[in-house]
Amino acid sequence: MNLKALLLTAVLAVASTTAHAADPWVGAWRASPQPLWGGDFVLPTFAPFQFQQQTIRQPMRVSLGGTRWRVVVSNAYGTTPLRIGAAGFALAGAGAGVMPGSHRPVTFGGTASVEVPPGGEAVSDPVDLRVAPLARVAVSLFVPGPTAPSTFHWEARDTGHVATGQGVAETTLGGNTTPLPVRVFVSGLLVQAPPGTGSVVTLGDSITDGNGATPGTDRRWPDALAERLAPRGTAVLNAGISGARLLKDGMGTSASARFAQEVFATPGVRAVIVLLGTNDIGWAGGPFAPAEVPATLEGMVAGYRQLIERARVHGVRVIGATIPPFEGALQGTPLEGHHSPAKDRVREAVNAWIRTSGAFDAVVDFDATLRDPAHPARLLPAFDSGDHLHPGDAGYRAMAAAVDLDTLR
Repeated sequence: MNLKALLLTAVLAVASTTAHAADPWVGAWRASPQPLWGGDFVLPTFAPFQFQQQTIRQPMRVSLGGTRWRVVVSNAYGTTPLRIGAAGFALAGAGAGVMPGSHRPVTFGGTASVEVPPGGEAVSDPVDLRVAPLARVAVSLFVPGPTAPSTFHWEARDTGHVATGQGVAETTLGGNTTPLPVRVFVSGLLVQAPPGTGSVVTLGDSITDGNGATPGTDRRWPDALAERLAPRGTAVLNAGISGARLLKDGMGTSASARFAQEVFATPGVRAVIVLLGTNDIGWAGGPFAPAEVPATLEGMVAGYRQLIERARVHGVRVIGATIPPFEGALQGTPLEGHHSPAKDRVREAVNAWIRTSGAFDAVVDFDATLRDPAHPARLLPAFDSGDHLHPGDAGYRAMAAAVDLDTLR
């Protein structure tokens, strides 16, 4: 090869590298951080008291594929620094394993360890690993400890694993693992993607978080929506928190308080689907909030309008979702009291406003999708997980199918 050809090859290589390095980062997976609650709350946390000299391996399915990744570690609700001694990123295998040869060390500022200050988060250096769209990956964290899981995500709908010692690079964690039914510390994954790639945030409560879906199978409605959007180069970021509410804190901060972090702080967000209100309406007077004043249409509308205006300031489309029916919710359990005829009248009024006000950029009518035509105040039995509040796998797939993809652009 002559000198001219060599120079041309070098220039093309540099140009290719520069273009790749300039590609934007986009969210590919999300688990919204929650504060750990005390033992006096009506539900247990299912989280261990602390981690110490342990490796935590957590599987997750990404929306988009790619070759360069960043891991986001959150200490949003910690009161002391969170120290991670080592971290790894790999293709998920069976159980607590990862695919042989896929492990990549994760560094932060060029070092293997990181200390995340209270209330903060850490974004890793880029990690090179080819991952297909909708593939399952695993993030492993070594926690020297002792470290309380002060920032966690309650409704994992998946099983992580905890093992003694530093094992982030191990293909299997060995026989001393214990299952972890919640998520801890890892709040997001970012992928470097071609220009034009974007994401949709699904902001909601336990119906978005996936309660009632088969664990470990990625059958929540945002998962099914991700399958529809992956061919369009659009990720779905699940910002559902079980017990979440629009106006007040629940099993996490209110949607109003966390809106900026969930939507505007994530690169590449184009639209947000808001499905909130079930707990605002249902909690009052029940075991979750026995002394609380019932929600009103006026209060709910004011909360929705603020989310809408904030989204528009940032150029993000906002899609309103009607609240599904929940007659008989949690009946026969210690949590009974979620539903009443008066609460259902508020739900119907809120849904009428969502459908007819024109306040949202678009509407997806989950109420119409999921209700029983013969008894509109309750879920269609075929879509009911069994608790009369949360859909099952079939209901979640129907919800994803109800979203008009063109409204998200």
